[in-house]
Amino acid sequence: MKSFASLWLGVLCLVAAATRADNIPDLFLHGGVSLNGEWKMIVDPYESGFYDYRWSQRDKDAKPSRAETFYLDVKPADAGERVEYDFDQSPSLQVPGDWNTQKRELFYYEGTIWCRRTFESPELAKGQHAFLRFGAVNYRADVYLNGQRVGTHIGGFTPFTFDVTKLLAKGTNSLVVRVDNKRAKDAVPTLNTDWWNYGGITRDVTLVATPAEYIADHRIWLESETTHAIAATVQIAGGKAGETVQVAIPELGADLSAQTDDAGKAAFHFTPAQLSLWSPDSPKLYEIRITHGEDTVTERIGFRTICTEGRSILLNGKPVFLRGICIHGEFPLNGGGRVTSPEQARQLLTWAKELNCNFVRLAHYPHCEAMTRLADEMGIFVWSEVPVYWTIDWTNEATFQNAQSQLSDNIQRDANRASIIIWSLANETPVSPARTRFLTRLAQRARALDSTRLLSAAMEKHAKDGAPEVNVVEDPLADVVDVVAFNQYVGWYDGLPGKCGRVRWEIPYNKPLFISEFGGDAKQGLHGDKSQRWTEEFQADLYRQTLPMVDKIQGLAGFSPWILVDFRSPKRVLPGIQDGFNRKGLISSEGNKKAAFYVLQEYYRQRAAAQ
Repeated sequence: MKSFASLWLGVLCLVAAATRADNIPDLFLHGGVSLNGEWKMIVDPYESGFYDYRWSQRDKDAKPSRAETFYLDVKPADAGERVEYDFDQSPSLQVPGDWNTQKRELFYYEGTIWCRRTFESPELAKGQHAFLRFGAVNYRADVYLNGQRVGTHIGGFTPFTFDVTKLLAKGTNSLVVRVDNKRAKDAVPTLNTDWWNYGGITRDVTLVATPAEYIADHRIWLESETTHAIAATVQIAGGKAGETVQVAIPELGADLSAQTDDAGKAAFHFTPAQLSLWSPDSPKLYEIRITHGEDTVTERIGFRTICTEGRSILLNGKPVFLRGICIHGEFPLNGGGRVTSPEQARQLLTWAKELNCNFVRLAHYPHCEAMTRLADEMGIFVWSEVPVYWTIDWTNEATFQNAQSQLSDNIQRDANRASIIIWSLANETPVSPARTRFLTRLAQRARALDSTRLLSAAMEKHAKDGAPEVNVVEDPLADVVDVVAFNQYVGWYDGLPGKCGRVRWEIPYNKPLFISEFGGDAKQGLHGDKSQRWTEEFQADLYRQTLPMVDKIQGLAGFSPWILVDFRSPKRVLPGIQDGFNRKGLISSEGNKKAAFYVLQEYYRQRAAAQ
């Protein structure tokens, strides 16, 4: 049986909010005015600016108190008026960025911070729309413009967009965002994670102006690696039937036009005379230009197919082995914190290329646009994940809707990225009927949005009853996904490295197998005998013994050890060793390579040469 996944390309990113607004698109390619830079902040642990002393939400009051309602951003009208806040006199934060690494006193802070930026309104032509676009805010964002509520977004890693055309004022505007990163049992992720809960406006903020009718979404995909037939759809916001849309790919000699239907959508189909397919060895990208009336968007895309056949993953019809590494969206240098720039994203992917990787698992949430666009450019496959992590509230429908919104936004944002070959539904979730129903529904949503890529999830292995050295992967979710992936830590959490040579595997699925995590901790610069935990020698020996073990697994299509770089985690408290870091990185939190880096680098060099 062949599961086929050809490349969808385009820009389609809808708003994930408390109530989704699927008619509002992502506007990443429309440019706009950057609202990055210095924002004023008020730390509000008791949420005084959001709730009154009776715990009533202030923005639901017809006349909220000027004295204490922070989003109104007012000054005293006279010397006698009581106003108990002042953004102008408050400290500043840099946006994009997290508050944990910018302000030492906020290092462990989880709660509400109000962020304010003033800006001058551009002059809009008649009929133009103005949108605010946030690349990501962790975790809940309540947005106010000029004292008026704009909307709410929940979920810390995907973009959202609000139409603010009617709220813009001539001259100076006040944009206030209440950012709340408190963890919650019914949230996604839930209370317990093994990574840092960075709070803040962590990605770009942009004010975008569009024509009355504008390009809301587009997708272009390769239908077959043999015929090279290409299809496309373009959605026009505000469009009517019979309007002209043009798609041009100059290098392919394509200059096409089509008419919109009653829903404002235009469809295209053509076969170029020649086409270079995208691959890690040759990451060919083509410039595409879409035009409708006064609106034009341009981007660079690649064409490829991805599918499974038996236990093989096929790229453009040929088997491929995924030489991977896991990556967190965290940068180790210059104080650390969330990745906030293309330069930081490029450094992480450059380290992966130095390791001889052709694949990265972007754990455990959607990473920034720069990561996936650079992966297109640099020729690196991507596993893209949502934070359904460990033990979610499986029976809570609101939790499911939250997870589904984040998954939808992730898929829709990056539907045009050649590099992404796997959408991941979850990580290390305990098997139960409720959990499997939850994840099966997510899989159905993913396939409805994008039937052209592979689905997976990082599952778990267990020891066979009565045979502790026989590892079994059995999970009803394996029947739902395309790639059976699992995390295993033989030699670290499961015995010592010597156990690797005694382990046997029983995995009963005729699907590609993928090890989504393995590894162990080492403090960079700590040396000793290979039997001594936490040393570079122990970690390197663990890799040397793990690699022959996994080579024996029939149907193994690749793996992504945990992890490229040490990352912060409040769970990791061992003094002098962890000090608040998960130390499983092959590169330290200071950017220094450990001995195990070179072990895996050489293994991947030999693997690449043999392909």
